Amino acid sequence: MKAPIIEIFSSFQGEGLLIGERQIFVRFAGCNLNCNYCDTNDSKFTESGKTMTSGEVSKIVKKLITPDCKSISFTGGEPSLYPEFISEVSQNFDLNIMLETNGTLPENINLIERLDMVSLDIKLPEHFDGEFDESIFQNEIKSLNLLIAKSINVYCKVVILPSTKIKSFKEVVEKLSQNISNKSNLKIIIQPSSPLGEWKDINSKLFEFSEVVGQYFDVSTIPQIHKILDIE
Repeated sequence: MKAPIIEIFSSFQGEGLLIGERQIFVRFAGCNLNCNYCDTNDSKFTESGKTMTSGEVSKIVKKLITPDCKSISFTGGEPSLYPEFISEVSQNFDLNIMLETNGTLPENINLIERLDMVSLDIKLPEHFDGEFDESIFQNEIKSLNLLIAKSINVYCKVVILPSTKIKSFKEVVEKLSQNISNKSNLKIIIQPSSPLGEWKDINSKLFEFSEVVGQYFDVSTIPQIHKILDIE
């Protein structure tokens, strides 16, 4: 089986619940969305990647394993475009398997045979130029409920921009609360977009966003640490 790969590398996880942990990252090329804040624009297009077999990817991953590395992160682009490929690579390792996804392809996510953790992005209207497609949010909800039903450790990440309005943010969080089958163990990570220097009055805004989420979910606010450390 083959898939377009942008890069395979070892680094510290810079986002979410596993922040600071050493991981091996497999970054796929190709994405079904076009978010305006994307910091890996080259990974949006399949032609940007190198076509590789699952065996070739597994061979590189094996060479990158170090004693402090406990997991593989499949990222992109949108890795859930390649569920069978992820399953083939994963079966070669005892490491934990993490998926970083936009959550808009629930049927594909369901095909991945083994997942230990999922970081699922919740998209906001401000993330897109033009009219927001409501099916994006509906599919994210489907993916979340699917993963929760399968007892897979999943958390949501919401990227906020300097232009993000508290009203639209609150509406999305409320809808999320109303449509999740079991929200007791679901955590929301608020991630301010990088670079932080583009923000004005960031502190007061972050407290306000956190208070909104805290009405419904456990919440943490975590910037992109790998950008601060200036690592990949």
